[in-house]
Amino acid sequence: EVQLVESGGGLVQAGGSLRLSCAASGFGFDDYAIGWFRQAPGKEREGVSCITSSNRKTWYAGSVKGRFAIISDNARNTVYLQMSNLKPEDTAVYYCAAKYPFFGGDYYIPQTDDEYNYWGQGTQVTVSS
Repeated sequence: EVQLVESGGGLVQAGGSLRLSCAASGFGFDDYAIGWFRQAPGKEREGVSCITSSNRKTWYAGSVKGRFAIISDNARNTVYLQMSNLKPEDTAVYYCAAKYPFFGGDYYIPQTDDEYNYWGQGTQVTVSS
């Protein structure tokens, strides 16, 4: 059974930085994709960034491109979301999700939440103005 545990959320001032961690366990030998999603109060959950395990192909939502970086440490089965220049509109509960097994090859990366089959419990990120 795949399990995901997020950590690293908190309260930060606008312009500050945070690093979220997603520690994964239970993967076998197949490739996987890890995605970060977020949900603000009263809004739908949206994709933030994703990465594949084999070729480390990445995707970023336009609202975070240039400010966030997704980093995979395959040896530790941990994926980080480094968030910089945070804005109040980044305030949300951030979720780590895994698509496993993943057979997307070199050209595909899952970007929507309905493509992921394992989810963490979420971690709150609050950015004050």
